[in-house]
Amino acid sequence: MADRSLESLPLPLEVRARLAELELELSEGDITQKGYEKKRSKLIGAYLPQPPGVDQALPQERRTPVTPSSSSRYHRRRSSGSRDERYRSDVHTEAVQAALAKHKERKMAVPMPSKRRSLVVQTSMDAYTPPDTSSGSEDEGSVQGDSQGTPTSSQGSINMEHWISQAIHGSTTSTTSSSSTQSGGSGAAHRLADVMAQTHIENHSAPPDVTTYTSEHSIQVERPQGSTSRVAPKYGNAELMETGDGVPVSSRVSAKIQQLVNTLKRPKRPPLREFFVDDFEELLEVQQPDPNQPKPEGAQMLAMRGEQLGVVTNWPPSLEAALQRWGTISPKAPCLTTMDTNGKPLYILTYGKLWTRSMKVAYNILHKLGTRQEPMVRPGDRVALVFPNNDPAAFMVAFYGCLLAEVVPVPIEVPLTRKDAGSQQIGFLLGSCGVTVALTSDACHKGLPKSPTGEIPQFKGWPKLLWFVTESKHLSKPPRDWFPHIKDANNDTAYIEYKTCKDGSVLGVTVTRIALLTHCQALTQACGYTEAETIVNVLDFKKDVGLWHGILTSVMNMMHVISIPYSLMKVNPLSWIQKVCQYKAKVACVKSRDMHWALVAHRDQRDINLSSLRMLIVADGANPWSISSCDAFLNVFQSKGLRQEVICPCASSPEALTVAIRRPTDDSNQPPGRGVLSMHGLTYGVIRVDSEEKLSVLTVQDVGLVMPGAIMCAVKPDGVPQLCRTDEVGELCVCAIATGTSYYGLSGMTKNTFEVFPMTSSGAPISEYPFIRTGLLGFIGPGGLVFVVGKMDGLMVVSGRRHNADDIVATALAVEPMKFVYRGRIAVFSVSVLHDERIVIVAEQRPDSTEEDSFQWMSRVLQAIDSIHQVGVYCLALVPANTLPKTPLGGIHLSETKQLFLEGALHPCNVLMCPHTCVTNLPKPRQKQPEIGPASVMVGNLVSGKRIAQASGRDLGQIEDNDQARKFLFLSEVLQWRAQTTPDHVLYTLLNCRGTIANSLTCVQLHKRAEKIAVMLMERGHLQDGDHVALVYPPGIDLIAAFYGCLYAGCVPITVRPPHPQNIATTLPTVKMIVEVSRSACLMTTQLICKLLRSREAAAAVDVRTWPPILDTDDLPKKRPPQIYKPSNPDMLAYLDFSVSTTGMLAGVKMSHAATSAFCRSIKLQCELYPSREVAICLDPYCGLGFVLWCLCSVYSGHQSILIPPSELETTPALWLLAVSQYKVRDTFCSYSVMELCTKGLGSQTESLKARGLDLSRVRTCVVVAEERPRIALTQSFSKLFKDLGLHPRAVSTSFGCRVNLAICLQGTSGPDPTTVYVDMRALRHDRVRLVERGSPHSLPLMESGKILPGVRIIIANPETKGPLGDSHLGEIWVHSAHNASGYFTIYGDESLQSDHFNSRLSFGDTQTIWARTGYLGFLRRTELTDANGERHDALYVVGALDEAMELRGMRYHPIDIETSVIRAHKSITECAVFTWTNLLVVVVELDGSEQEALDLVPLVTNVVLEEHYLIVGVVVVVDVGVIPINSRGEKQRMHLRDGFLADQLDPIYVAYNM
Repeated sequence: MADRSLESLPLPLEVRARLAELELELSEGDITQKGYEKKRSKLIGAYLPQPPGVDQALPQERRTPVTPSSSSRYHRRRSSGSRDERYRSDVHTEAVQAALAKHKERKMAVPMPSKRRSLVVQTSMDAYTPPDTSSGSEDEGSVQGDSQGTPTSSQGSINMEHWISQAIHGSTTSTTSSSSTQSGGSGAAHRLADVMAQTHIENHSAPPDVTTYTSEHSIQVERPQGSTSRVAPKYGNAELMETGDGVPVSSRVSAKIQQLVNTLKRPKRPPLREFFVDDFEELLEVQQPDPNQPKPEGAQMLAMRGEQLGVVTNWPPSLEAALQRWGTISPKAPCLTTMDTNGKPLYILTYGKLWTRSMKVAYNILHKLGTRQEPMVRPGDRVALVFPNNDPAAFMVAFYGCLLAEVVPVPIEVPLTRKDAGSQQIGFLLGSCGVTVALTSDACHKGLPKSPTGEIPQFKGWPKLLWFVTESKHLSKPPRDWFPHIKDANNDTAYIEYKTCKDGSVLGVTVTRIALLTHCQALTQACGYTEAETIVNVLDFKKDVGLWHGILTSVMNMMHVISIPYSLMKVNPLSWIQKVCQYKAKVACVKSRDMHWALVAHRDQRDINLSSLRMLIVADGANPWSISSCDAFLNVFQSKGLRQEVICPCASSPEALTVAIRRPTDDSNQPPGRGVLSMHGLTYGVIRVDSEEKLSVLTVQDVGLVMPGAIMCAVKPDGVPQLCRTDEVGELCVCAIATGTSYYGLSGMTKNTFEVFPMTSSGAPISEYPFIRTGLLGFIGPGGLVFVVGKMDGLMVVSGRRHNADDIVATALAVEPMKFVYRGRIAVFSVSVLHDERIVIVAEQRPDSTEEDSFQWMSRVLQAIDSIHQVGVYCLALVPANTLPKTPLGGIHLSETKQLFLEGALHPCNVLMCPHTCVTNLPKPRQKQPEIGPASVMVGNLVSGKRIAQASGRDLGQIEDNDQARKFLFLSEVLQWRAQTTPDHVLYTLLNCRGTIANSLTCVQLHKRAEKIAVMLMERGHLQDGDHVALVYPPGIDLIAAFYGCLYAGCVPITVRPPHPQNIATTLPTVKMIVEVSRSACLMTTQLICKLLRSREAAAAVDVRTWPPILDTDDLPKKRPPQIYKPSNPDMLAYLDFSVSTTGMLAGVKMSHAATSAFCRSIKLQCELYPSREVAICLDPYCGLGFVLWCLCSVYSGHQSILIPPSELETTPALWLLAVSQYKVRDTFCSYSVMELCTKGLGSQTESLKARGLDLSRVRTCVVVAEERPRIALTQSFSKLFKDLGLHPRAVSTSFGCRVNLAICLQGTSGPDPTTVYVDMRALRHDRVRLVERGSPHSLPLMESGKILPGVRIIIANPETKGPLGDSHLGEIWVHSAHNASGYFTIYGDESLQSDHFNSRLSFGDTQTIWARTGYLGFLRRTELTDANGERHDALYVVGALDEAMELRGMRYHPIDIETSVIRAHKSITECAVFTWTNLLVVVVELDGSEQEALDLVPLVTNVVLEEHYLIVGVVVVVDVGVIPINSRGEKQRMHLRDGFLADQLDPIYVAYNM
């Protein structure tokens, strides 16, 4: 409140000076906010008037600070003469701080991302879960006092997130007061306000100011008793807290997610109404025009004419003529003085030297390159000028040398490395201009990168160049009789200036000789240049304002230029001011940055006098932040002789050259124009003087008048060039001689920019002459003053509203800029995601700012931009200092930064994404439609007009074959029969890791071994028939023998994967659980595992005392059983099959003897297995089809099984394929994990394998055994990789099985090849199948899951209504077959799982058949192919498991689809898993790269999921490779991952919570 009106306080000058210094210290971060406030209140405490009604003795705390609302009401009414003493007097800062103060009411809790220790620099993040405080007062605290102004206390306590309050310590609390010290005479203020409502432009000499730091004391946060803040534990040893029922929960991740969910429940932007159809029903919302949006109401504008270009008699006919004149008349006159890095004059170039040297250069270019007959350069050719920024003299000589030789100079930057930001594009420009020669200086030539032979390498994208050094000593003297041909200015090209576009491409703007001369004349007239004036130039002299004033116009007027290089400015920011004093310069050309730097450094200087300056040209005067630099500069240097009217902002563009410039006046009473415009209006392109209460304003200064001899108008930025209304912002267009004429070599773009004919509303052109688009957005205000509000290049159109990148930069900087980010190092651009532009802000973070600081700064920037621009920021990223790509003069290379962002190569150290807040055009969540009931037309096999989706394999009953095993009901009988009839036939061969036979079993060996095990079970185990026995064996022969031993003894075997010796803690509990759930009476295993089960490590993981009796089968009794058990009924239980599903459920299914025999027969028929066959099996033998193939099929069919344990492949990946080749196997079975191991492990070894004689040409079926959708990418890359080794692509196929039926499909030998179809992923989400062409957008390839096995019938049913579905409809796959399992034994974790999985009936149609429900979604499609039996072939396509699918926004998503998209998003993502938690989508990615890349992935993952799936990612978790758990079948265990994440056990590299 003390800041209310410093002007009205009687402060002595020294106090004011000290205040200004304090301000600077604060802005530079030399003192803390607290220190600043303390010192400041000390300084001005004595001068503060006490408001009436407040007792003098009241403590400081009770005084109520000004709120934004009352202060903004006031801040328009300051007397225009007064000056603010503070630096950074920017209106914007106050608006931002006030906006943030408002935000303190609306609590915004942003969960802080978590980072792994190694990524965090000097910060503690452990105790960083923001507390959940309940809301205090929601309303803004009302004004109750009368005009006497008794301060009111705020309503209730100020309750808000403690962590934000720390961040916004400086801004106001939530009370208002109306105190009588408001603004001196308030009557006058009201009158002034009334006047201002009518005019568009305010005349203030300084922007109105409501200071930021209104509260003198820090805000105390009272926390309600209920919410104690928890300190979250560190990773690794996550301390778990017990919830009520004793289940441990994580205190950190779930709390943050809950916080995120609560934050996201806040109302979003107003809902949008209409939609456009994106190809079909996924309707993306389109922006409806807001009915209340401001519309332009003014009359149509008139084109504005500049004053006449007055021709002065002694103006030269061309620039070369001027040079000749001064070079001969006054050769001793100084033309250019260059400085070294100490600020000492390095060299003075006189007009005489410039003239003779330029002639020398001209002569050498024309006559000394190439041969006399074939000169390399002829008049009109283009040559590159490559000069460093500290050598203007050499550049000037070369430039004028080119003009004299009539060749066209193309000035470019010095390429420092082969891969400079943007250097490649410059190369394209040189190539398109046909440049073959580059002129350069000696020093520069020496500094260019060289190859070992001393050659200058060809830069990336550059044409081959001849480098030519222009120093005099290297040149030959022109003959006495040689003179350059000096003509009057004509329409030939004088030079080409390069321009970098928004997308990074570089264009060359051609400027003709007449335009060049006219431009110099116009500048001379506008700036009032006279002969021999001294001008200080800080700008880049190669292009733009620096070139026009410092190289061209100066020569026309024989002026003396003092050139200050960038390198000197970096060492001494005050150098230019010192030179102005030293040389008593009349004019200086600077940028806002140079003024800003001078402010920062001016304290050390006492003897500065700027009274000689008559004109301070501000080259970037059109930027939104230049106004604050100008004001602050004037504040500080007014006392040093700087006059207000000297500051002359100008606006320029490469195409239109100087667009407008403020003229230097002698009249100090006429203050410059100001416009305080409503930011909201501007986003609709409408000019509205800011209304009283608004915080969101843009204060703009005029850039003076139209140039002499030019006409200017503003046209609508898009569509036909129609004139704007007077209160509308448009693109400024100029018609003049002094402009560029074309983009070199690009006629189409030239036409759109340089040949524009503005039209009136009736469609008539306003002039016969073409106008040129300047690329600047603005309007012409009262008095012909030109105002620029932005650039076309910086324009971002977000949901129909226009935002200017520079404005957003200014807002971000106003949030305590100096503390966290570097002022000049902030980039704003938009990326297109999901049919709209999204705003991205990238800033360089100071090295000393902590994690929390930066994060708070980021959240406040978001709030400020939301308040002031009413637009959401999609992504805010902070990168380490000095890592953004730079332009040669130290600015940020925008397009390169955007490119790095999109490629995921920016390596930020902090990222905050806000897709939830700013993506408002997602399709509407889907409402489910009721299904058609049974009454719908059901005729024969048609349902609602389509064939019912049903199919079956061959009928077992009709197949005649000499299957001897068919006459036995039980597998134990088949084995006995084989042991008698073919005792020495080898059934099993087990290979070791060297590929040699480790063990083999003949029929009789297996029979005898099984007998001994049966004896052991009866005698040592004392088991009855029907007892359950757990078999805990490694993959091998022992397992098979133990299985048949159980059958011989009448026991029921359960195969269990043994615990992993290196990982007992996690694998043993699963073993224990299966043993307990299956109610095993005894456990059989090898001696080795027996020891492991009783070891000390095991005791730490489970209670070893509760194991059932353990039998070790390594020493077997030597006798035979009295008789072999024969079951009384084929429906009795043969074995139990236990498996953990991908959702983490342990389910055991019961397999009867009848089902087991039927299963074996079905596989025998499908794969044509006979005793003479050999089959290679590389599968885990513990459940499903893997177990059946490993243990059962050989006994039934008599073929030899070559067994390869998949674990052996980890040491020798080629083992399986070498075995297949060596044994000339025709049929082989593997799992996805095996296939992946081969693809990844052998990818580079195919040549050496070929040399070792690996031949896969005999393989006719290679089946991947799986319980999921076929992984088409993996099978295809496997086929491609091993094609060279003879593998036929048709050979690779997949099978499909599930819990209720362990194998439904299997490719087999006969029948058509598996087909692939492409379906629309968006239709799939709505449970519909829509076939599309390959390569169409949103298409998803699905491969058929093998052929339906003999004896299997399939139907597709609606999972909810249980009605049959039509062909090509998505539904649940139901199966009826003799080898269905007969039921769950128990399901651990869900006892109530319905029996209807095994006996369901359709709700209509065929209601008699009993089906088993697979729990998988899929569809059947009748193909044009024919089956072995001559029927049309029905293909089954599996889409995914119902219980894995995620229901989001009313649609069904399969995790694998989202994961596939994410893995494609960045080369370093090796694996990905997604799951949902409280309706948030969590994406976990494995990063194979440096941890620095972790944060690059966050925006890419968010983008790709939005683009391809219309979903917003809630949390992105980046983890190390191998963290995502994968089971033996190669399936991701997403639920385990979810539990691990919520329990804080993943040790992630980074967790980002998207807002």
